[in-house]
Amino acid sequence: MNQPRSFLGPVLLAAGVLAASGSGACAELAVDLSLVLAVDVSASMEPVEQELQRAGFIEAFRSPALYDAVRRGVLGRIAVTYIEWAGETEQSVVIPWTVIKQPTDAIIFADLLSQAPLHSGGFTSLSGVIEFGMRLLEDSHMEATRQAIDISGDGPNNKGRPVTWARDDALARGIVINGLPIMIHRPSVFPEMENLDGYFRECVIGGPGSFMIPVQDPAQFMEAIRAKLIREIAGRPELQSLTIPAQARDETLCLAGEIRLKQQLRH
Repeated sequence: MNQPRSFLGPVLLAAGVLAASGSGACAELAVDLSLVLAVDVSASMEPVEQELQRAGFIEAFRSPALYDAVRRGVLGRIAVTYIEWAGETEQSVVIPWTVIKQPTDAIIFADLLSQAPLHSGGFTSLSGVIEFGMRLLEDSHMEATRQAIDISGDGPNNKGRPVTWARDDALARGIVINGLPIMIHRPSVFPEMENLDGYFRECVIGGPGSFMIPVQDPAQFMEAIRAKLIREIAGRPELQSLTIPAQARDETLCLAGEIRLKQQLRH
């Protein structure tokens, strides 16, 4: 797994200061939730979709409802990092681990995100970003009651090891994986997966209370992202996971991306 990389310089330094600020470093290590926001920037993500996706996260962190969910936690603070991902070795930290415990923390996080440039990658490696997210959580040194990786994506895994292998590793570590499958019909050269929501449900998400919220129209980005973040922060581990057990999985479906890529390369 590659080491975390960053797109930003001074902006990240500011975020690092934010993460270390407050009532003391030791107190900041204990949080209700450590959350990796993993955002798809693969080649199939069109510029307008990237812009809408980024805007959705910016607006969500500026929302009073999001901070209200944070303050209702036992400790009243969470840690979050925002990364972008594409191929097997294409994962980059845009905003490093940042503790959100005041409304201004969330607003600063949103402002930093609004300053970050948009990038684009190549293939789609869901397994790669899960592995990267696990590494970030391990290296965060946060004492989190819950750990989660929140993955947005517009296609199935087609690079790296099978996504179910990476997901099962994450679940074994107690990490919950939630999803935002992007299912917008586009006049694109990239073939779309019509049942991407089923793919995410059976092959990607997992853990207690895991869930996904599909986006099927550009106008849904803002509300879907805000609703997903608030639900993740609030935490409902008593809810039944949407995950189908490994032995009941349709392995053909879970290898759909790899199979489709091989078919394309033959032609």
